[in-house]
Amino acid sequence: MSLANKSLSQEEVLDIFKESGALLEGHFLLTSGKHSNQYMQCAKVLQYPHHAARLGEALALAFQDQDIDLVIGPATGGIIVAHEVGRALGTKAIFAEREQGEMTLRRGFQLEPGQKVLVVEDVITTGGSVKEVIDLVKAHGAEPIGVGVLVNRSGGRAEFPVPFASLLQIEVEAYEAETCPLCQEGSQPIKPGSRNISK
Repeated sequence: MSLANKSLSQEEVLDIFKESGALLEGHFLLTSGKHSNQYMQCAKVLQYPHHAARLGEALALAFQDQDIDLVIGPATGGIIVAHEVGRALGTKAIFAEREQGEMTLRRGFQLEPGQKVLVVEDVITTGGSVKEVIDLVKAHGAEPIGVGVLVNRSGGRAEFPVPFASLLQIEVEAYEAETCPLCQEGSQPIKPGSRNISK
């Protein structure tokens, strides 16, 4: 597949998310334990195959010259992203998942020594899940080439030892639970996301 003319501006990506109802407002509890008044629910965008394909192609653009052999993402947020980026790059796409708290390969998925691997995710705040997948890739003797995410809401705090690309950077305020102004107003946080919790 040719990726020519597949790029998207940040404004175009944000429009896709808004159109899909993916930018939620409220009081949310994040994996980090912090609270936030906004939450990016990428699943609401990825439920539309045409959006998923378009975002996957745009993200693949950043890595099209890296001779990627395989794309991997953490379950569950990275599954569809890996599939669409893999399709755009013409590679296999697999996912890692937690077993007894540790990121692992299941379902017969394999990483081969020397494989050039791209790690992808839907949205990052701390980048913790992505870092675990990078460690998993290295543990199998494969070579992590880069990290690609749809939404970077880390505010520059998430750093990786490989080239990093995101389609959308969004600043979302996060508060320590003890000093959360939303809690002080009497509001109770909710835990959105597939694991009842955000990334």
